[in-house]
Amino acid sequence: MGVAAVAGVSSPIRVLIVDDDALVRAGLSMMLAGSEDVRVVAEASDGAQVGAAVDAYRPDVVLMDIRMPGVDGLAATERLCAREGAPQVIVLTTFDADDHVLRALRAGAAGFLLKDTPPPEILRAIRLVAAGEAMLSPGVTRRLIEHVADDGGVAGRGTRARELLDRLTDREREVAVAIGQGKSNAEIAAELYMSVPTVKAHVSRLLQKLDLDNRVQIALLAHDAGVA
Repeated sequence: MGVAAVAGVSSPIRVLIVDDDALVRAGLSMMLAGSEDVRVVAEASDGAQVGAAVDAYRPDVVLMDIRMPGVDGLAATERLCAREGAPQVIVLTTFDADDHVLRALRAGAAGFLLKDTPPPEILRAIRLVAAGEAMLSPGVTRRLIEHVADDGGVAGRGTRARELLDRLTDREREVAVAIGQGKSNAEIAAELYMSVPTVKAHVSRLLQKLDLDNRVQIALLAHDAGVA
């Protein structure tokens, strides 16, 4: 099956579903159809179709199966996140300690969901990443880093992460650590006595200064550096 558009869609959060299993795509589409603020604008059955689907339908969020024949979700995520103005990517997986998941997060995915995640949690994840928030708890992040075997260059990654954090101002570093601890913008604002817009400005500067794509990558960097 190729890319399929969903007619008559008008919604603030536009979703592209990428999965080689037609039943999974149908199930996700039916589940999301019950929400007033989330709409499926297109479906794709292979990672090779993602670029064209994003160009044609301009989704805000992509639900990406991590394991597909042809171009898998990891390769598709890496290609997509390398593009300017890419949508947020949530990878779908069967295993929560999959090395592909961690690689996808490092490439720029905004989070991951298990395929048996309850519908309300899927909707919450879509809303969170569409709003620029992180959707991974500190425990999940820590478990991924600790339990995924041979992630490659662990010692070197920690050294590099600490070097990057050393380039930050004290305030920027505090925000980065708080993101690594899984705190929302509102929680960071309350903890550091700042307004939410000021926190958002700090997050934007962090992404630019560290050359990262999203909050999850900031969190991974903080964990790599051993400060979160």
